[in-house]
Amino acid sequence: MSRTVVHLLRHGEVHNPTGVLYGRLDGFGLSELGHRQALTVAEHLRDNDIVHVVASPLQRAQETAAPIADSHRLELHTDARLIEAANLFEGRKVSVGDGVLRSPRNWPMLRNPFRPSWGEPYLEVAHRMLAAVYRARERAAGHEAVCVSHQLPIWTVRRFLAGQRLWHDPRRRECSLASMTSLVFDDEQLVDIRYSEPAGSSSPKVTGA
Repeated sequence: MSRTVVHLLRHGEVHNPTGVLYGRLDGFGLSELGHRQALTVAEHLRDNDIVHVVASPLQRAQETAAPIADSHRLELHTDARLIEAANLFEGRKVSVGDGVLRSPRNWPMLRNPFRPSWGEPYLEVAHRMLAAVYRARERAAGHEAVCVSHQLPIWTVRRFLAGQRLWHDPRRRECSLASMTSLVFDDEQLVDIRYSEPAGSSSPKVTGA
């Protein structure tokens, strides 16, 4: 029996001075704290049996993955299936007081939170993330892989694998900045889901973190 671990790593803190929902927009890299978080995770994983590192194509994910790939002398791969979920509100603030939710013309986008109506359907997110996980598991068979992605995709695939409903309260996500959701496989069978915060905790209630 071969044991393989696929670590789903959320990127570190992003430089986002205006507090917008940046989604898939270009130009949002890590903040100074975010770079420190990436180095902390790389140090945490220094002695792990990492043989494959892959990241979302977005800058913040690439910058988070780079120290891990460097410390293990590995090529950093890119998988578009790890990208952030599409969102109609990206580039804007989403708070009630001073954001898009204040305007009634935006309310129709909120008509179905179970899908959700304002962005990429949860089931589609889960399926593409699962495909990326399976690919990483194949590349790292018998060892460990790191996939750097984003909060919503990681939380969605975790709930999917745990057999939980996909719609949820975003304020209750267990997926801090630079946290790891580790999927443990014996051969092709998922046997455990573990969660850790090597760079410390952060609040899921902070928009644009």
